[in-house]
Amino acid sequence: MTLAAHAAAVETAPSLARQPILTKDEKVIGYDVLFDESGLSSSNSNPASSGIVQALETLGLDVVCDGRLAFVECTEHMLLHDAFRRLAADRVVVEIPLDVTVNDHVIDACKRLKSAGYKIAIDHFRKVDHREYLVPFADFLKVDAGPHAADDSLQIAASHKGKSYQIVAQNVDSRMECRNAAKAGFTLFQGYFFRHPESMRVRQVPASQASRLRLLQVISTSQIDFKLVDELIRQDASLCYRLLRYLNSPLLGFAVPVQSVHHAITLLGERALTQWIRTATTLSMGQPKCSDLVLASLVRARFCELVAPGLDHGNADLFLLGMFSLMDVILETPMEVLVEGLAFDTSAKAALLAIKNGGGARLSPVLDLAVAREKGDWERVAADAAKLNLPLSVVNRAYIEAMRWAYELTKPANGNKAR
Repeated sequence: MTLAAHAAAVETAPSLARQPILTKDEKVIGYDVLFDESGLSSSNSNPASSGIVQALETLGLDVVCDGRLAFVECTEHMLLHDAFRRLAADRVVVEIPLDVTVNDHVIDACKRLKSAGYKIAIDHFRKVDHREYLVPFADFLKVDAGPHAADDSLQIAASHKGKSYQIVAQNVDSRMECRNAAKAGFTLFQGYFFRHPESMRVRQVPASQASRLRLLQVISTSQIDFKLVDELIRQDASLCYRLLRYLNSPLLGFAVPVQSVHHAITLLGERALTQWIRTATTLSMGQPKCSDLVLASLVRARFCELVAPGLDHGNADLFLLGMFSLMDVILETPMEVLVEGLAFDTSAKAALLAIKNGGGARLSPVLDLAVAREKGDWERVAADAAKLNLPLSVVNRAYIEAMRWAYELTKPANGNKAR
């Protein structure tokens, strides 16, 4: 589905991003939805309330949270006026922020939510917290466990151990922070710690992935040998099944079944087929890893492709640039090893190699924008978009479309996603 097809549907939607919430073994159970409230469409009575719910209704909870739980912060107005009743109870976790005043009206609102089947999280919970009276209604307590957390934050998990609710460690962006939080008794972790692998293999591509990387090499050349492509895919039963499954999915809507790579070329054309092979290969390579790594890789790829027409990027393939930006983490292999031998444009290769050094390459601003948009760093998004001379409306529509595309693409591969 093209960006133009969805333009009207997302025109009034706010800028939103998501941050994964994971178990200790890196299974994603939900996403914390982050809004740029300055861009919310609104009602006269309460701008944030109407804009947040409208955005989630318009885009769909499946697209926003990849078929998993949506952790959404509410205002006191939203809580008292049952704003979330317009959203599916089994999909939403209502987050109660620090600035909510606890009184009989708020307690009654929590009772109504629980009776209707909604889950409740108390956000940024503290050791001494005025929202203690709401804990009996909670399914999750979220506690800051990052580097700037209060000294007694890690003690909260121990003091609430064995309760009916789960304790979520927030702002966990390193492996060390995750380990410390797990030792303290936290059972869920919110942050990007999983994007930092325990170790990088030295000068070696994993043997199990060598043939798939070889396939990416072959389809990255200017003159693609599709006979060799067909052979490489046939040698990989998992990849062959996955590719044919995608080619026969409702997303493409072919009237006849696609039975081979050669058949797919006649139906799709070389450019479209090449993109599908890249995508299926990435999904196969990322299968053992955290689902959000592959999802983020696909979103970045599609986002970079959609903003490409407004950028001076030479001959660089921005889809491939976005897709490969997390490949070193997915394969736990240094980026310089992965790009060696691949027919990357010089500018794209420089941007990938510059990631760990904070950018600085000609195309680094494109990846910077994708990452800022992904994290909901709205000030950085505005600055990076201005640097690239891209209107924020274009950036927002491209990112929403990329989220939608990635969800539709992974849906048939993942089946019913865990909640």
